[in-house]
Amino acid sequence: MNNSNEKLSKGRVSAIHKNSYILRFEGKDISAKLKGSFREEEAENLPVVGDYVSFAYNENGDSLIASVYERTSFLQRPDQAKTGVMQYMVANVDYTFIVTSLNEDYSFNRIARYVSVVLQGHSIPVVILTKSDLCSNYGRYIREVESVSDQVRVHAISALYGIGTDELQEYMRPGVTICLMGSSGAGKSTLLNELAGEDLMKTSAVRESDSTGRHTTTYRQLIELDNGVSMIDTPGMREIGMASSEQGIDNTFSDILALEKNCKFSDCKHDTEPGCAIKAAIESGELSIERYNLYKSLLSENTRNYAKKKEISKWAKAAKKMKMSPRDGGYGSF
Repeated sequence: MNNSNEKLSKGRVSAIHKNSYILRFEGKDISAKLKGSFREEEAENLPVVGDYVSFAYNENGDSLIASVYERTSFLQRPDQAKTGVMQYMVANVDYTFIVTSLNEDYSFNRIARYVSVVLQGHSIPVVILTKSDLCSNYGRYIREVESVSDQVRVHAISALYGIGTDELQEYMRPGVTICLMGSSGAGKSTLLNELAGEDLMKTSAVRESDSTGRHTTTYRQLIELDNGVSMIDTPGMREIGMASSEQGIDNTFSDILALEKNCKFSDCKHDTEPGCAIKAAIESGELSIERYNLYKSLLSENTRNYAKKKEISKWAKAAKKMKMSPRDGGYGSF
């Protein structure tokens, strides 16, 4: 193994399998493990797919990851919609393609959730409405999704027939990293194959009974295309919860925040107070009650899950401290 005085190399995490990491380095994939000092790190500081890391290269076995470079973006979500435990997904993503098909998979509520998570993580949300060949009026859906946020971009395509995919070429620039997210069967793998110009990913047929598909991607993986674009494919997610996403929610619903500034009272609850700009906007039709209720619902869920996350984090730190105590036989004396 390399000694501590050797120069560290820079690679990128392309996949993670339990405690084993796959790094992309000089056009090839190599296996790596974490340096022991990572045991003292918080979970959010451990490498995720898309991270750039410094590592000691080992030709004869696992290389050793020494540190994680500063991230430009970092996407996370609650591991389950009803808990505050966080799942740290991907890092250093320029664009996040939120893929949803124009069938029973389509959900305005879910798209709003994805957009909030993506904006919170400092990536640019691009909603890809797939299977447009099965929809007679996809323009209506484009307009509806555009209303989610003034920061979202929307494209309706049919990857199977190559319809609308030319619009996506503006994102396909050397050095750009794109993450694909969405439900199983939404067409992520088919889209990736279309953009790559070859069959990189397996695809599965969608069940006609409920328009859902099987999971064709079982773990996150980064793939470098010949044109210099990096694509990160992710497993399908039927639900996506809110936690630690307040800023992302605010960015998604910036129109509501702008209206709130016009309320007569700074602590207006938008209930019975006079001079409420929110109530006036709803009455005039400027703001739909559905959009406002969705905003309140996501904000409330985010607050609940964030409280759970803090409580879980407190107990995890206490348990870790006990485990690291030398007198308890932990590894604190190493």
